[in-house]
Amino acid sequence: MGVLRRNSEKEKRDPTLDDLEPIYIEFEQGDSRNPVNFSRSKKWAITSLACFSTLLASSATSTYNLGFNSMIADLNCTEFQATIGLSLYALGFAVVPLVSASFSEEVGRQPLYYISATGVMFMFLLIAMAQNIQTVLIARFIQGGFGSTWSTMVGGTIADIWQSHERGLPMSLFAVAAIGGTGFGPLYAGWVQMNPKLEWRWIQWIQMIITAFDLLLVPIIMTETRSSVILMGIAKRMRQETGNWRYRARIEDERTKLGTLIWMSCTRPIRFVWGILYCLVESVGSVFIAVHGFNTGQVGTVFVTFIIGAAIGFATNFYQDHLYRKNFPTRGPESRLYLACCAAVLVPCGMFIYAWSTFSHVPWIALAIGITILIYGIFIIYLAVFTYLADCYGPFASSALAGQSLCRNLAATAFPLFTQQMYAKLSFKWANTLFGCIACVLMPIPFVS
Repeated sequence: MGVLRRNSEKEKRDPTLDDLEPIYIEFEQGDSRNPVNFSRSKKWAITSLACFSTLLASSATSTYNLGFNSMIADLNCTEFQATIGLSLYALGFAVVPLVSASFSEEVGRQPLYYISATGVMFMFLLIAMAQNIQTVLIARFIQGGFGSTWSTMVGGTIADIWQSHERGLPMSLFAVAAIGGTGFGPLYAGWVQMNPKLEWRWIQWIQMIITAFDLLLVPIIMTETRSSVILMGIAKRMRQETGNWRYRARIEDERTKLGTLIWMSCTRPIRFVWGILYCLVESVGSVFIAVHGFNTGQVGTVFVTFIIGAAIGFATNFYQDHLYRKNFPTRGPESRLYLACCAAVLVPCGMFIYAWSTFSHVPWIALAIGITILIYGIFIIYLAVFTYLADCYGPFASSALAGQSLCRNLAATAFPLFTQQMYAKLSFKWANTLFGCIACVLMPIPFVS
């Protein structure tokens, strides 16, 4: 049952205001309707489905690239035009959360899970049936917008149902889905592309089928997790049942304006490593084909390094959680950032290994090791940022994460557009060395945060 609380003690003692003051609805201690009090099995079911949705969104990034050869031939377009589809997906990821994340905090999470799954599924259908590159590009942008909800809102969902000291493991799984998912799709997409009866269109059909399965699970598992929205529904029912319009949820009187939430989202720092991640997605095929003569299926298999790097990051995050619990009383949310200091060193190291292994006489495994180290570093930074913002912004985590998403995905939009040209001018070795040097310049940031 909800507890009825008046606006202030002072007003309670003033009978002239007694009929005017709102009666605020709050959850009682242990109320099962409060998302924080959901059973652990229900929390894990919601977290698992949310992370599965994130995996679908991230895998759609890289699987698209594996179908370039047949797409270019089928649609009579250039490689650069096809690459724009990768950038437009990131652009959709960047701009749409500015509205959708704030919207989820006003009306709830659940409706957006339905909308996102439906939108992503139909965009896969549109791409699979496209007869020209323009249709593909438009659908990729819209799909990125729908899929972005599965990135920014999942962090908010986890913040809704898990208390801060419990978030380490759920957030780790979320980061595995976001980073490792980028490597999951290519594992099958490369081999689908090589089958002349399937090629790039069936890459889209397969993803559409998986997304349809996700959509079927939403009404079964995904209940509303935004506590203020649940309280607003309870207050509305009480007003209708009693005729007393003084019953209110605090969000109805104290909600942050949508424009304020969007402004909050726009004022977060850019993340250089996300641009590097998209450059990797774009460059892995070129490097392994040109240097070691890999076919498309083998190139797709190389993306298993993304999964391995994310898995190592997941394992080491248990130590980060230990440091967080130990130091939180004195350092607060900043105690989420210890391993980020290590990641600041790992990212340039991985980039330099990747750069200086691009010779035919160097075994291909050296390139794979460099990518794994790089992804490991990116995973740690990504997880540190998401958990830190979730701790700092709590109920408004989705909006804070949307701002972070804007900055990193604007970089992801730009980087693929010059990746191939940069490699052509500077060579694989020096282009990747340039990225490594920039990462070295940024290395002190976690240490001074």
